Amino acid sequence: MYITCLDLEGVLVPEIWIAFSEASGIPELKRTTRDEPDYDKLMRWRIGILKEHGLGLKEIQDVIAKIDPLPGAKEFLDELRGLCQVIIISDTFTQFAAPLMKKLGMPTIFCNSLEVGENGEITGHKMRIEKSKLTTVKALQSIGFETIAAGDSYNDLDMIRASKAGFLFRSTDKIKADNPDLPAYETFEELMAGIRGAMAE
Repeated sequence: MYITCLDLEGVLVPEIWIAFSEASGIPELKRTTRDEPDYDKLMRWRIGILKEHGLGLKEIQDVIAKIDPLPGAKEFLDELRGLCQVIIISDTFTQFAAPLMKKLGMPTIFCNSLEVGENGEITGHKMRIEKSKLTTVKALQSIGFETIAAGDSYNDLDMIRASKAGFLFRSTDKIKADNPDLPAYETFEELMAGIRGAMAE
């Protein structure tokens, strides 16, 4: 039995923080897990910038409402869900992901949650579990599933390497150069072929 575990941002939808950075005119918020491997550190830094600019959850959700999945993402996901179970494992937050899941046909997503004050200020973040991507993949394997994984960032590497087959998808040149043994794909057609190949082995 296979379960394919996919990252969300950069794989199925655009990077939320980059979209918000462009909409808000705050260039520092373009920094993502492609640049900073330590997600906890990255989020604390982001929350500090939001506080500095007086921005809260509503402003980010307004931007998310205008974000559409990457071209071909929903079709890819529909086809993949016809082949095997699929779980999106993301370091994003339920408050961000919900509208995007509707646009993707409501796939299963495991993610984190934000701590939000009554005034809408983001005061903190609660990680579901430490090293959530790797921990989830290992938990799935412990109950009899073979996992296939794909992602684009540093925080995806553990789940990719722990899986029976793993792929980089639309990753950076640096991550690809640092991990030359991992197949790296740029299109959903290539990724689907890679997943089908892994399931056929």
